Amino acid sequence: MSRIGKSPVSIPEGVTVSVNDGLVTVKGKLGELTQEFSEIEIKVEENEVVLERSSEKKNFKAKHGLYRSLIQNMVEGVSQGFTKELELVGVGYRASNQGQKLDLAVGFSHNIVMDLAPEVKVEAIAEKGKNPRIKLTSFDKQLVGQVAAKIRSFRTPEPYKGKGIRFVGEQVRRKAGKSA
Repeated sequence: MSRIGKSPVSIPEGVTVSVNDGLVTVKGKLGELTQEFSEIEIKVEENEVVLERSSEKKNFKAKHGLYRSLIQNMVEGVSQGFTKELELVGVGYRASNQGQKLDLAVGFSHNIVMDLAPEVKVEAIAEKGKNPRIKLTSFDKQLVGQVAAKIRSFRTPEPYKGKGIRFVGEQVRRKAGKSA
């Protein structure tokens, strides 16, 4: 049996989970998330969500742990939220934001202006003597990760000088370069 799937998801105070017709809805102080599901039986008991599968077929086993993880992330997201931080490493690399528009200057001829989803809160942090940082916050883990990956894809860290957009704490493997 799936180790992840068999452990129940605890529901904190202020969060409600409802299940009906192949749809799980999680509501909390930060927002509301929904997720479709199939082939897995989901029950809400007191302050726990329990997932059971009706068959031992491969796709049932695969979805057992998947749906448990998705529901856990939904519950955690609407109660606490998720944060991703990106760091801009390079001379002249800057980031600024006006509301939901993120303006990046990362070495191209024009700045990159990106409109973000209303669920994602963005904050550009520029401190003297440190690399500029972008802080993304949302209650949807999948969305905040996708937005962070899209921003990182504009200028991925290169292995020779280490310039580019990287996650805070990410280790970039450096290469020696050519030796004379």
